[in-house]
Amino acid sequence: MVAVPRPVDPERHAARRRQIIDAGLTVFAARGYAGATTALICRTAGIGSGTFFHYFPTKADLLVAILELGTTETRDFFSAQDGRSDSAQVLLDYVRHAAANLEDERAAGFVNAVAGQTSTAAVAAALEAEDRAVRDGLYVWVERAQHDGSVRTDLPVSQLVAWIILVLDGFASQVAARAEFRATRETPMLLEQVQRLLDSGPDG
Repeated sequence: MVAVPRPVDPERHAARRRQIIDAGLTVFAARGYAGATTALICRTAGIGSGTFFHYFPTKADLLVAILELGTTETRDFFSAQDGRSDSAQVLLDYVRHAAANLEDERAAGFVNAVAGQTSTAAVAAALEAEDRAVRDGLYVWVERAQHDGSVRTDLPVSQLVAWIILVLDGFASQVAARAEFRATRETPMLLEQVQRLLDSGPDG
């Protein structure tokens, strides 16, 4: 008699995967990459090691999966804006979206954990994919905003995109480096600075 495997429930499979990812985010943030053992991640997720390794062969694969999830969420954000005509507001909404991700109390620890693994090829590739998703998404809306005259036009699109990312990266680095620099409290200032960047021309 041929044994017939049980069919996989896609929703249950996805939910369990997200459960492990969330536990991994928690442990990476609290213990750093080196201190985040698979045993501790399993305890945090409430699963056995067999279940963990079914989804992720190594903890490095889990770290990459967390980064890839962030890239997916970035692409989903920009996809959800299709059809909008308020291009400059879309740019500010993305800044709010990016800042909101840093409001998670685990954000600082996770950013620092990732920073220590950038020499790992898979992590570097995942970070590059995230950067590309952000740049591509911003490029579309900066180009549209320049076309409709709602942002400055004295800079090339790619340069203005680069400066928006530079401001966001600086914000994230402050969240990661300084416990007193809280994303929730500092977001209004972030938005003010990005607004000024978008508005200021040669004489601004």
